[in-house]
Amino acid sequence: QVQLVESGGGSVQSGDSLRLSCSASGFTFENYAIRWFRQAPGKEREGLVCITTSKKQIVYAASVKGRFTLSRDNAKNMASLQMSSLNSDDTAKYSCAGRHSIVCKSNWDAYHFRGQGTQVTVSS
Repeated sequence: QVQLVESGGGSVQSGDSLRLSCSASGFTFENYAIRWFRQAPGKEREGLVCITTSKKQIVYAASVKGRFTLSRDNAKNMASLQMSSLNSDDTAKYSCAGRHSIVCKSNWDAYHFRGQGTQVTVSS
């Protein structure tokens, strides 16, 4: 069974850090580019960061660049998103998605597998 499962979400204070994990099963994780998305109530889904299969390219959205760090461990079938200096604008449901390709794409629909998401709430 193919699965992407996010974990690590929660409620934090402004300025805090949080680490999200994306655990994969049922497919060859190392052959998939991984992207994190988030969606806040009433807002469009936003692509945050993507890491290629080789880890040689990691592309961050301007809104999180310098604050978020994405890494992947192909041996553990896991991608981790380290988030720091969180603020209320970061409150959203965070989801990871996998694309069977060596390159990243921007849109949600380009990804073959998608997780259910984990909620992050930042209070000021």
